[in-house]
Amino acid sequence: MQIVPWEIEEEVDDFFVPDYIVDIGLEVLNQYDLHVHQIEIVTTKPDKGGAIWKIETNQGPMSFKLLHRRPTRSMFSLGAQEYVVDVKQARVPPIIQTKDGKNFVEAGGKLWFVAKWIESLQPVTKDLEGAKQLCFALGEFHRLTQGYVPPEKAENASRIHKWPRNYEKTILKMDWFRTIATLYSEMPASSTIISVVDQFQEQAKESYERLKQSSYSELIQYQEKEWGLVHQDYGWSNAQMGENGMWIIDLDGVSFDIPIRDLRKLITGTMADLFRWDANWVREMIKSYHEANPISAALYDLLMIDLSMPNEFYKNVKEMLYEPEFFLTEETSSMIDMIVALDETKWPVLNEVQNDWKGGVES
Repeated sequence: MQIVPWEIEEEVDDFFVPDYIVDIGLEVLNQYDLHVHQIEIVTTKPDKGGAIWKIETNQGPMSFKLLHRRPTRSMFSLGAQEYVVDVKQARVPPIIQTKDGKNFVEAGGKLWFVAKWIESLQPVTKDLEGAKQLCFALGEFHRLTQGYVPPEKAENASRIHKWPRNYEKTILKMDWFRTIATLYSEMPASSTIISVVDQFQEQAKESYERLKQSSYSELIQYQEKEWGLVHQDYGWSNAQMGENGMWIIDLDGVSFDIPIRDLRKLITGTMADLFRWDANWVREMIKSYHEANPISAALYDLLMIDLSMPNEFYKNVKEMLYEPEFFLTEETSSMIDMIVALDETKWPVLNEVQNDWKGGVES
């Protein structure tokens, strides 16, 4: 039976997993040399068809994952996790092999795997010191993933050459935002979106022009394995303090990319959590990353360009494309007002730090 996404009814627990998937999971566990005493669901992705359980075994606690992506895509991430643990001795949970020496089981059209559960993990503090710890660990992760070669049957997950297309997509979808807001003009958030979409689209166009004039075309000539992997979902939940330092978990979405994309996401998200941009935080976060994985002047320029994109507006407003009648509410209008206010604090900071980096060292 093929595993497919499932719906969650309001009266059903969010941790619900269909019985047929649980049955497949139990069959999968029989392929491991483990005695399982207890199984506890930890998180689910019902809209994608994925789940994570914590299992208590005779060899200690483990995580048991049903990966929602295509099997060949999941082979890429599992190969990466095995590489950074076995070859680079990174602080990443080791994968447990099956009885026949494999790092996964394919069942129901998906890949399943078991890894050690690191009991001691605790989130770092949500302050500047914690942000610096996250950035250093991120740089270390990027450096340790260099040299990875995917398994033979895995698809090659790479975003290195997609930056221009992503910028173009952002610019195009601003037109879609405008059109939908006009079609649903009676909705509370529509007028707010129409009043600001032009300025954000112009920001995206200017960033795209800067990208085309940058060293991006030269940087992408390096082999993918020289860049290493980006995590794509890095933050306070997926990097935590444990035994001997920071551990990085949930590598399911890793991909080849120019690594400062992860750093850009972390900085942007952190500034959103602060409700303002802060030059000292941005500088210290970049400096901490640089200590673990040196940033060249060309990479710093690319980071500044990516930070100049209207990332928060695009990330939050693109949801309107799916169900505009449920999205264009008063709450959304208030959210956009907050994004606009946040954006106003961004430009003085970017202007202040723009020329900090000369030759890959802080000037």
